[in-house]
Amino acid sequence: MHYRSVFHPALFAGQNIVVTGGGSGIGRCTAHELAALGAHVVLVGRKAEKLEIVAAEIREDGGECSLQAFDIRDEEAVKQAVKAIVAARGTINGLVNNAGGQYPAPLMAISKKGWEAVVNNNLTGGFLVAREVFNQAMRKSGGSMVNMLADMWGGMPGMGHSGAARAGMLNFTETAAVEWAHAGVRVNAVAPGWVASSGLDNYDESFQKEFIPKLRNAVPLGRLAEEAEISAAIVFLLTAAAGFITGACIAIDGGASRNTKLFPLQAHQRSTPFDGFHRAVKPKVLEKY
Repeated sequence: MHYRSVFHPALFAGQNIVVTGGGSGIGRCTAHELAALGAHVVLVGRKAEKLEIVAAEIREDGGECSLQAFDIRDEEAVKQAVKAIVAARGTINGLVNNAGGQYPAPLMAISKKGWEAVVNNNLTGGFLVAREVFNQAMRKSGGSMVNMLADMWGGMPGMGHSGAARAGMLNFTETAAVEWAHAGVRVNAVAPGWVASSGLDNYDESFQKEFIPKLRNAVPLGRLAEEAEISAAIVFLLTAAAGFITGACIAIDGGASRNTKLFPLQAHQRSTPFDGFHRAVKPKVLEKY
């Protein structure tokens, strides 16, 4: 079995692409697709053990990869890791700024420590990685970056810390696209809605029972996204075919962000998922509800 990408198998031959948060979920899937398309993928994450598992999968499938385990929130660690990647690979052609995480909580219950932890994960860490990749590699050789957002349009009740960070990442994306264009660097973003990914299993039991069964009912396409559907958009933005796209954000949410909540949605099964990732693991929570 192999990754069923819609893109040409040698599309990224000779390119080095860094994927943060590459040890699970969307990052793992994107790393697999990029490797299947000929890229040397540098897997980044905090836990080397998780990265080693994904690296073994990629190599078993015939792809090339290496890994760097560090905390994207640690400025000095980011500088040294990017330096090591450039020393080993020569340059960095692409960056998938995917790492992040959050937990459900109302604003009134979020502590300063909790707020800063999520903002550092979803905004500050991504900025540090992008800045160092630009300064140490892409400033000279050009390249493409794709930042990870979320469906935070119009607010993100229940996850206000993540919503604020993701909105900040959108503005960072738009600003970097302008400031770094002179170096031949494009900076874009993707904003996934609800995805059938392993991250769903990380939420507490009450959230899983109360909210997850209702998610598809708020999506005009009537389902959750597959990881491969997020990866495909990321891959497109990294390609030369997207060469005149920068400062843009693609919403990958089945139309959820366009739903006024007043228009009655009809239950249906007319939307066919793109199930391209041959190693995808369905979240256990979706089997329950």
